[in-house]
Amino acid sequence: MLRISELHAAYGKANVLHGIELSVEPGQVVCLIGRNGVGKSSTMKAIVGEQITRTRGTVEFEGASLAGLRAHEVIRRGVGYVPEDRRVFASLTVLENLLVPRRVTHPDRHLWSVDEVFRLFPQLHDYRHRRAGVMSGGEQQMLSIARSLLTCPKLLLLDEPHEGLAPKVAEEVVDAILALKGEGVSMVISEQALNTVRRCADRVFVIDRGMTVWSGSVDEFYADPQITQKYLMVQ
Repeated sequence: MLRISELHAAYGKANVLHGIELSVEPGQVVCLIGRNGVGKSSTMKAIVGEQITRTRGTVEFEGASLAGLRAHEVIRRGVGYVPEDRRVFASLTVLENLLVPRRVTHPDRHLWSVDEVFRLFPQLHDYRHRRAGVMSGGEQQMLSIARSLLTCPKLLLLDEPHEGLAPKVAEEVVDAILALKGEGVSMVISEQALNTVRRCADRVFVIDRGMTVWSGSVDEFYADPQITQKYLMVQ
């Protein structure tokens, strides 16, 4: 479904990605892990073509190159993106936020409805007339995920979905990810919470200094504690 090879990218003249390798199969959940600042979020942005310039390598989605496409064009191809800063419309209600995305009709996509995302996130239904700006971080995260689902993605990118969330709320986000996985939604999750990796991931790609330095199944990842010690522990 998604295949990235030898990806290099830069913000202006500042090179930040130096050889990302990544692949996602249909229905698979892939976790990108690594310390803060190693290139996980930049990889997400490079996939959708937001605020970063790909300088070398290939990004292919369903066999077609994404080179030269702007972010909204990538999203229309079937790639949903939930950035770390969530970007809800603070002055709009939950329901109004959910009515913003342009509906995509495509014969091989699950066409998510507002009622379906309310079933997935019942808190959002309860708060549907509440302005997004007064909601908690966890509620805003769920709203951002729900809004992205309404673009009917075949692949969903979640950038640090637990950042800044209380443990109980973070657990609710994990439950939502597992529910999406049960629906067959393919996902790439930028993550540092190892509990999420253990519960959700099929494959793991470790990023360090803008490069993919290790990849394998989640079982292989947990079978080698040196990977965690070398690439996740604070030094």
